[in-house]
Amino acid sequence: MAQLRQDYEQFQEADTAILVVGPEDAKAFAKYWEENDLPFTGLPDPKHSVLKLYGQEIKLFKFGRMPAMAIVDKDGMVRFAHYGHSMSDIPANDDVLATLRSL
Repeated sequence: MAQLRQDYEQFQEADTAILVVGPEDAKAFAKYWEENDLPFTGLPDPKHSVLKLYGQEIKLFKFGRMPAMAIVDKDGMVRFAHYGHSMSDIPANDDVLATLRSL
């Protein structure tokens, strides 16, 4: 999430809303958001409802959810999806912004 905060203004300029979905309950999620002063929206998903909709993997031996990123257009269509194989497997902001600009 830190990488998204670094280029948040560029995402705003690309008319993009960032929604981060996490496995924590609402109280833990709110605390994390407050402590880290994140400028975008967070959605707690302790029952993994959103996770299941988008096919995000859970690997118990790698501490839970693997990173996933989806670009959903204004019509609700997934235009890009990346499913990470490790906690550090996250697309670079430049690549995500280039994908957004190409839509």
